[in-house]
Amino acid sequence: MTPEIILRYLHFISIFAIVGSLVSEHLLLKKELTRKEIKRLATIDGVYGMAALTLLAVGLTLWLGGYGKPSDFYSLNFIFHIKITLFATIGILSIYPTVFFIKNRKGSPDELVQIPKTIFMLLRLELLILFIIPLLAGLMAKGIGYFG
Repeated sequence: MTPEIILRYLHFISIFAIVGSLVSEHLLLKKELTRKEIKRLATIDGVYGMAALTLLAVGLTLWLGGYGKPSDFYSLNFIFHIKITLFATIGILSIYPTVFFIKNRKGSPDELVQIPKTIFMLLRLELLILFIIPLLAGLMAKGIGYFG
C-alpha cells in the first residue's frame, strides 16, 4: 500500500470515529446523569478528541505533504477554507462539553448531576456542522470553489 492510501484510510476512519462518538454522546445525554454516566461520556469524548487530532494531523499531511493532489488544489479553493473553518468551529464548540464532562466525572458514581441545556445545544450544533462538511468535501473534490 502506498502512503497516500494509508493516509486517506486513516482520514476516513477518523471521520467515522468523530461521527460515531458525537452521535453516541448525543444519544446518551439526558437532563440528569449519574457521575458514572458522565464518566462514560468523558471516555467517549476522549475518543472524539483523539479522532479529531488524528483527522487534523492526517489532513494536514495530505494537504501539505505532497500526497495526491497538489497543495494548491486545496489552498486555492475557498470551499476548502470554509471546510477547515467549520472543522475548527466544531472544535471550539466542543470545549465546554469536554470541560464539563471532565469536571463532573469524579465523585460518588450514583450522584445525579444536572446537565446544562447549553451542552445539548452545543452537541446538536456540532452534529449539524459536521454533516455539512462532507457536502463541502464532495464539491471540493469536483473542483468547485477553485480560484487558482
